[in-house]
Amino acid sequence: MNRLPVISGKQLCKIFKKLSYDLDHQTGSHIILRCTKYPYRRLVVPNHKEVAKGTLRTIIRQAGLTIDEFKKILY
Repeated sequence: MNRLPVISGKQLCKIFKKLSYDLDHQTGSHIILRCTKYPYRRLVVPNHKEVAKGTLRTIIRQAGLTIDEFKKILY
């Protein structure tokens, strides 16, 4: 099984910025990102110092990426 990196919510937003996701709005500690390209997905990223592994895995899956693809973008 692939190991996920320890990452904060703000770092995660910067990574998705590279994938054409822009800040839509923020409600409390949740940042909502919207993709500017088709299929116009919406992601909810918790603005925490460390995003939980299961939450990170779910966000990656909702973005339509595999963990390996995410790691290539990350590094």
